[in-house]
Amino acid sequence: MSTFSLDELRRWPDLETPELRAWDTADTLILDEAGALLVGADITVIGDEYGALTLGALDRGAASVGVHQDRLSGELALSANGSEWALSANGSERALSANGSERPLSANGSGAWESLPLEAALLDGVTLVLLRLPRSLDALDEISALIARHASPDVVVIAGGRIKHMTVTMNEVLRRHFGRVDVTHAVQKSRALIAREPLPHANLPGTAVPPRRKLDPDLGLWVVATGGVFAGASIDIGTRALLQSLDRVAPFTSAVDLGCGTGILAAALARQQPEARVTATDESAAAVASAALTAEANGVEVTVTRDDAASAIPSRSVDLVVLNPPFHTGAAVHSGVSTKLFEAASRILRPGGELWTVFNSHLDYRPTLDRIVGGTRQIERTPKFTVTMSRKR
Repeated sequence: MSTFSLDELRRWPDLETPELRAWDTADTLILDEAGALLVGADITVIGDEYGALTLGALDRGAASVGVHQDRLSGELALSANGSEWALSANGSERALSANGSERPLSANGSGAWESLPLEAALLDGVTLVLLRLPRSLDALDEISALIARHASPDVVVIAGGRIKHMTVTMNEVLRRHFGRVDVTHAVQKSRALIAREPLPHANLPGTAVPPRRKLDPDLGLWVVATGGVFAGASIDIGTRALLQSLDRVAPFTSAVDLGCGTGILAAALARQQPEARVTATDESAAAVASAALTAEANGVEVTVTRDDAASAIPSRSVDLVVLNPPFHTGAAVHSGVSTKLFEAASRILRPGGELWTVFNSHLDYRPTLDRIVGGTRQIERTPKFTVTMSRKR
């Protein structure tokens, strides 16, 4: 009998935020609604933040789980939580994936999980999908279309979230791709949508949801967006404020767009200084795909990498970093994410290199930037946004 509890999960690698729980009642509601459908099934999980759905499904009898997490930190969290959980439940037992990497066994020793891209192989023939509802309707549309096209005709999709982040439009998006969508009762401020009967048109050629493309007339640059990437194919006003300041940066031979989103900052830098080595990096799979498409659409050379806080970039190797940091982790507002990115920028900048940052003016990150990176001065300030330049000490 398993003694697994979701309370054992930790928000790896964000261990500096122990006050933020690694699961919520939407996770338990999804698992409860799945119930007996889990037993002995090969299932798919999408949007699992820290491993609650994947490990919870295995603990309740799933044979195996193919899982997609947009955030790389989510994959790291699942790996760490899964390893600790398997060790406590099964000693040192492990199951090996096809490529030889270790995957933790479930608590009853019967199942394993594997991280996969958001592609057909993740969903091929599956009969059960557990989905944390994305806050982006575009992301939900893309995911729903993929499930309807590649999963079994008998697939059941259990999509849950916190009620404060759900809208009735989510039901409409699911109904574009499924013949039946049921809504559960609310449970501790969470709710689930249950979709069945994928529509026949989902299998027709050309029914996949294409990336969104938009030409910004002020910049003369294309923005291309996939999934739920921040701001979609538009340019948010913070990024626009930073873009308008880029003509004031010192000459550079190497630059990094840290937390790149659609990669529009990287594309602008590559156009501004074509001979420079420009890298766009983000932990989001959707952002990395978008940044690569944005660079291609604009005909510029940009190296795009999926990475956790630029961990693969050598220390003291970069002349310029540009950054529009998030101020939340998941749905929770928290400064830890920004601090982590400031520290990453400080590590990769050479002495004398520059970090150009934009942030909500009320956050007042300037003292933090002074402490972590070096002398920081204000470039522009509006009631909503501030642009600063920090010189690496």
